[in-house]
Amino acid sequence: MAARAYWQGQIRLALVSIPVEMYSATKSGAKIRFNQIHEPSGKRISYEKVVPGIGPIDRDDIIKGYEVSKGEYVLLDDEEIEAVKIESKRTLELVQFVDACEIDPLYFEKPYYVAPKDELAEEAFIVLREALRKAGKVGLGQLSIRGSEKLVALKPCGKGLLLETLRYADEVRKGQSFFSEIEEAKPKKELLDLAQTLIDQKSAPFDANEFEDRYVEALKKL
Repeated sequence: MAARAYWQGQIRLALVSIPVEMYSATKSGAKIRFNQIHEPSGKRISYEKVVPGIGPIDRDDIIKGYEVSKGEYVLLDDEEIEAVKIESKRTLELVQFVDACEIDPLYFEKPYYVAPKDELAEEAFIVLREALRKAGKVGLGQLSIRGSEKLVALKPCGKGLLLETLRYADEVRKGQSFFSEIEEAKPKKELLDLAQTLIDQKSAPFDANEFEDRYVEALKKL
């Protein structure tokens, strides 16, 4: 069965628009998930929506709320939330280009493969891919998907392109507060040389196939 496109639209660079399709590059079904089962009956457990001091409530009485202080909420209905969603224009406009090494790995969120939508789009797609590759750059833009706006990075990936969603600055914690208690003293030279030797001995090209989730494999055998 052919993979279903997660998003279809166009990449725009100045006056050029390239029709593309985007596919998830990861598989969510690779992990083993358990359900909670009522042992005496063997049936799956379901969950009721309850309010402390009131008990089970009707789903029609549920609305969304944003906590502004402990136990205090701004209440919003679905119509209000829908009104501020970003309209999907089906266009990714590349507005900036940066060196790939400039983006800290902390900002990368989820990868997607990008391919030309049809043969007519291939030529422009290949030109963009090779221009990015030759320049050693990553294209940045913002993409509206399902009502929210994602910051994204676009770079060459084999014969195609790889789009990665990025976290915004306010979604990333600054690490220095966690490292403030670490001493700034330099290590002893002999210890540093030993560590470097061990690193050199175990250095090899990265190959994800060399690693497996031993816990998942043990669960499968179980």
